[in-house]
Amino acid sequence: MDEHLQMLIESIAKAKNEISKVIIGQEKVVEQALIAIICGQHVLIEGVPGIAKTLLVRTISHILGSPFGRIQFTPDLMPSDITGTNVFNFKENNFNLIKGPIFTTFLLADEINRSPAKTQSALLQAMQERKVTIDNETYDLSKNFTVFATQNPIEHEGTYSLPEAQKDRFMLKIFMDYPTSEDEMQLALKMLENNSPENVLESGEVQEILSEKDILKLREFLKYVIVKNEILKYLVDIVRKTRNYEAILVGAGPRATQSLILAVRALAVLDGRDFVVPDDIKNIASAVLSHRLILRPEYEIEGLTMNEVIQDILKEITVPK
Repeated sequence: MDEHLQMLIESIAKAKNEISKVIIGQEKVVEQALIAIICGQHVLIEGVPGIAKTLLVRTISHILGSPFGRIQFTPDLMPSDITGTNVFNFKENNFNLIKGPIFTTFLLADEINRSPAKTQSALLQAMQERKVTIDNETYDLSKNFTVFATQNPIEHEGTYSLPEAQKDRFMLKIFMDYPTSEDEMQLALKMLENNSPENVLESGEVQEILSEKDILKLREFLKYVIVKNEILKYLVDIVRKTRNYEAILVGAGPRATQSLILAVRALAVLDGRDFVVPDDIKNIASAVLSHRLILRPEYEIEGLTMNEVIQDILKEITVPK
């Protein structure tokens, strides 16, 4: 195995170990969050309140030695509340830029669907170009700028659907479920000992593993992960099948193909391999595709879920040997 790739595998293993000191269980969620960061992409997280979505992002930012910012999206939030604005300084007789919370590395966009499309669109340029334009002046963001946007799946009153163009910019949609009984018991025991996950993070017990420069350097090592032609064709066939599948109104675009290629390479690294296998595609396909597809209304009424549709598509495509 290439030494650069071995370095990436070891670094990710250390990061996962440090995260596990704070986040109890949720191994798949942690893996998918790290996949997005390795690939330099953004994440949409869906889960009920109090399930450690914010804590997960705070922990990752701490371990990766990067600034963390949080925006609580509300109906009255304005685009300038996210990006910042120029304020006139009477003493100096000029305008000074007051930077908004978007000027960070890891940004938690909490309950992003609570704000209308105009406010949500303030993130579009930052997510695509890692730049922000304020009063016709463009400012650079961190090259590791990553949006972790959250949605509450149980409260839809007073929410606004994310525009399709914005959803397509999220590499993965992660579903954060309730912890297992064993994990919740472990959490309860820690609370009795006054050793809550928040206290663990603030105690200094969790070590910083990487710097922002390290993340950029390690990201380049993904190119050493081998994707054979038959595996690549299998991946492309899956994405293309979404465009003419009976139950799907709108299929996945080319950006989904690009995201899936990046994701399977990163997943192979997390598994300690320098090559992609068909199971990597099967394991991450739903997270990459589910938020990019639109079901036909008649199938939605029948109770068909997006995950079921994706699993059916996977069964129809011939798996390479």
